[in-house]
Amino acid sequence: MRFILVDKIHELEPGRLITASKTLPAQEELFRDHFPGFPVVPGVLLTEMLAQAAGRCLDAEGTHPGRAMLGKINSASFREWVKPDQEIILHAKITQNRPTYATADCYAEVAGKKVCSAELFFVFAPHDQFAPDHQDEILNAYWRANPTMQPKQTR
Repeated sequence: MRFILVDKIHELEPGRLITASKTLPAQEELFRDHFPGFPVVPGVLLTEMLAQAAGRCLDAEGTHPGRAMLGKINSASFREWVKPDQEIILHAKITQNRPTYATADCYAEVAGKKVCSAELFFVFAPHDQFAPDHQDEILNAYWRANPTMQPKQTR
């Protein structure tokens, strides 16, 4: 399993909000063990999906001294089980956006029903800690599909 837990960005206002999606296919090995006979997406993966979506929203802005990294889960709650092959819609609203940290209120829904929510805290890992040629394939796909939406700083 790859650990890119966002398939597609549907809406993006860099540094403000994002709507994205992820579907975990039933063939993923994790479903053999979580849970045997009752496969569900682990809550930790739902939280990571939200963090990856919110992090991309922050990175898309292009103004921070590094890339957004989850620093703390202030809260997380889970309301419904998410089954394999269900499309999970991820929503994140950036509530604080400072040069050294950011916070986001996030939630995930399946078929219009909220399945989890989280309040997340982000720090920024310096750009020089990443490979110089590193590209975010999910953000790049969004920019290719929506070239006029790309902020001037990242064009």
